[in-house]
Amino acid sequence: MPTADELLSAHTVRDLACRLAPAAGLRSAPALLACASALDELTFSGRVAAVRDAALIDLPADWAAFEAALRAALAAPGFDGWMTFPVNEAVAVRGLASGPAAFEPALALLRDLTPRLTAESAVRPFLRADRDRALALMGSWVEDPDPHVRRLVSEGTRPRLPWAPQLPESIADPRPALPLLDALYRDDSDYVRRSVANHLNDISRDHPGLAVETAGRWLAAPAATTGRVARHGLRTLVKAGRADAMTVLGHAPDAPVTVRGPVVATARVAVGDYLVFDYALTNDADTPAELVLDYVVHHRKANGSRTPKVFKLATRTLAPGETLTGTRRHSFKPITTRRYFPGEHLVQLQVNGRLHGEAAFVLDAG
Repeated sequence: MPTADELLSAHTVRDLACRLAPAAGLRSAPALLACASALDELTFSGRVAAVRDAALIDLPADWAAFEAALRAALAAPGFDGWMTFPVNEAVAVRGLASGPAAFEPALALLRDLTPRLTAESAVRPFLRADRDRALALMGSWVEDPDPHVRRLVSEGTRPRLPWAPQLPESIADPRPALPLLDALYRDDSDYVRRSVANHLNDISRDHPGLAVETAGRWLAAPAATTGRVARHGLRTLVKAGRADAMTVLGHAPDAPVTVRGPVVATARVAVGDYLVFDYALTNDADTPAELVLDYVVHHRKANGSRTPKVFKLATRTLAPGETLTGTRRHSFKPITTRRYFPGEHLVQLQVNGRLHGEAAFVLDAG
């Protein structure tokens, strides 16, 4: 993960000042230059806010003059990359503060800025202010020739976009954005399709039935890439073992399989080492079986109870009578997102959402 200084350094901010000043007809951009010298103790989000506020000071307060300055900057080479990220945020602030007449022009400016990096975060205040109005304009971008703009339609409207403000109205009811996803799930660009899948996965967290229904509708009118989009979009539901998600993807929860394992080869595991277990699956049917194989580690908590965490193993099509065998090494190296507690843990296999087998092992403090 790049550091805040690697993304938005003092040099980058000074470069931004040198580009915005002539674009706005100014001799210099003093607020941006001062900001460049005061970044050291700031996080990335703090830097974005500081540079945004400085740009708002240096650039014209009048919307028409503000927009003209940024369009002049866009016309010159070198105005791209991370320097544009806080500028996009400034567009959102100035556009929404400039009254209703600036709403569509500000979004259109973000559309033109997004190919320089991304305006996915900056469009969200417009969606929070007037979702219907913002969606109506963004809907006209689904056929834009630039894949960055088409991705902005899907990514910017995600209910739970990471590292950006959530959209509570879309979390409560994601259906108004579905026509946009319907127009993009067969997009020529994998960059766009992956965003569509991530948007569907966001929906699945709060409206699993709607996500499954949407994936089923896409799979009924697919492109060659639609299966991958649907699988990625329903990944959280698949890991949770939700039967309707399995079924719509062609993985029958009641598939006739014989499951052997998990057979633990490491009865005791030290923190920093690996759990090793073997497994085998046999397709007992007289037709091919589409199988999603996961495993579940039940981590011991401080109070002695256990909490499950699902991990991917494999997705395979087994011919009648075919057996799949394998060995898994699961790392218990320390990570910042999980604290390990010593004591007895459990591991299980999960096939098409159904749990099979159970094996205990002891995690030592190391």
